[in-house]
Amino acid sequence: MSGRDRRQRRRRIAAVGAAGIAAKKHHDAKAGEAEEPASDEPAPADADQASTATTLTPEKVDTLKEMGELHDQKVLTDEEFAAEKAKILGTIS
Repeated sequence: MSGRDRRQRRRRIAAVGAAGIAAKKHHDAKAGEAEEPASDEPAPADADQASTATTLTPEKVDTLKEMGELHDQKVLTDEEFAAEKAKILGTIS
């Protein structure tokens, strides 16, 4: 692999990471704007929280598709793809 190819690969990986960070910041900002009404109900059980953490949203599916395309194009290695997939799915080990 030439130096140019390595630089292009690093740039692509950095762009994917930056896009993920920007999307997360945007999501957090939107979530912070929405006010939740106060409730007298108890907080959801841990099982409920775990099931919502692994729910696939359209954004997660799109991101997984993009990661899969980058993996198919050999931009991401198997390890990098597995790590990013685990982050998206919330199964960081």
